[in-house]
Amino acid sequence: MEKGWILIFTTNNLPEAEMIKGLLNEHEIDAVNLNKQSSTHLIGDIEIYVNHINVISAKQLISKLLGN
Repeated sequence: MEKGWILIFTTNNLPEAEMIKGLLNEHEIDAVNLNKQSSTHLIGDIEIYVNHINVISAKQLISKLLGN
């Protein structure tokens, strides 16, 4: 991962990770999903990273989406 990218969310649910990435992209926030799940057992996490300048906005959007 390049410098300046910050981990903002972790989940083990691939559809949720894709939904969050899509939401961030709709709001012009570049996001990267890093899938660390085992391909055979689907054990592990998907990490979502954004550029450091978008951390606060991204976390606010995710919080609204998830109702936190």
